[in-house]
Amino acid sequence: MMQWREGVVEQVRDRWPGAVEYAVRLAGPAGGVVRALAYTEVVGEPEVGDRVLLNASALLRGLGTGGLAFVVAAPDRLPADPPAQDGHIVKARYTPQQQMFMAVDEQDSPHHATLTSGPAVDVELDGMPVVVADLHSALPAVLAGIRAERPDAVVAYVMTDGGALPVAFSRTVAALREAGWLAGTVTVGQAYGGDHEAVTLHSGLLAARHVLDADVVVVTQGPGNVGTGTRWGYTGVAAGEALNAVSTLHGRGVAALRVSDADPRERHRGISHHSTTAYGRICLVPADVVAIDPSDDFEALVLRQAQELVAEASGTAVVVQVEGEGLDESLATSPVRLSTMGRGVEEDRAAFRYSAAAGRWAARLLSE
Repeated sequence: MMQWREGVVEQVRDRWPGAVEYAVRLAGPAGGVVRALAYTEVVGEPEVGDRVLLNASALLRGLGTGGLAFVVAAPDRLPADPPAQDGHIVKARYTPQQQMFMAVDEQDSPHHATLTSGPAVDVELDGMPVVVADLHSALPAVLAGIRAERPDAVVAYVMTDGGALPVAFSRTVAALREAGWLAGTVTVGQAYGGDHEAVTLHSGLLAARHVLDADVVVVTQGPGNVGTGTRWGYTGVAAGEALNAVSTLHGRGVAALRVSDADPRERHRGISHHSTTAYGRICLVPADVVAIDPSDDFEALVLRQAQELVAEASGTAVVVQVEGEGLDESLATSPVRLSTMGRGVEEDRAAFRYSAAAGRWAARLLSE
């Protein structure tokens, strides 16, 4: 069950498009000040001194990505009704905070005709490279690899609903948009808040190509991967399903390996078992699994693991190798701090290098 708390806003701590973080003093004998996030499109923008109702479940459980309270309502300062709109696609369906959006693929959308005729039907993705990654933290590293090769490439981000549902939760996306590294975002399934909404990943990919005019697309879930330590019980399985969708739409799937040389859990050292499952068992179609030309024992290990992965794969994935030189320099240009599972690039360099390598390969495919 949800754990409710009530408090009073004491301070605005931070803000970015679609979200404001507050310091909220809790009511009652427990007291104390907690971090609380408000999605402004959902609950408006509380002010200092306002009473707020909080969902404190993740905070009280000490979760990582979601370890803060969320403002459910500012009951004494309810936001005004939004302007009337024609959209009728409901996301976060049948929850108290469900919302209605104009999806790019619904009949009333100005883009409906684009997605039901012409190139979106005749050629679909037409060979467009689509980089798929397990973790949201791979996104800036993939983009760094793309931009180092093709700074002129138009890149869109398609966010699936395996992690955070509101794209506004991601300060990374907000900063990448501000820096001009992303041309636009599409939120698919139950995820919401992108420049465009789409009902499915398939229509989201088509929107990225034919509405945002992307040259390359990156697909990841939002922040907050869920894992259970079992083969199938993690939200990153969607990476394999995403590659299936890319192939169905005649795109070029590029698999970014989840790699670590620092994770204390053996199942995530070298190539994570998440990548092995997603790309080796769930992906049933051709895809490029990107490895780095070995320059040390660890990279040689990852290459062997990648070759074993595709040899045992259910689909027809192949290993492609790119040189590692220059990847660190490209990562250094990131406008956001690189961090995965609480580790920065200094602690887990390999995690980001392999994501950047996938971006490098995708950029080179543009010249084919």
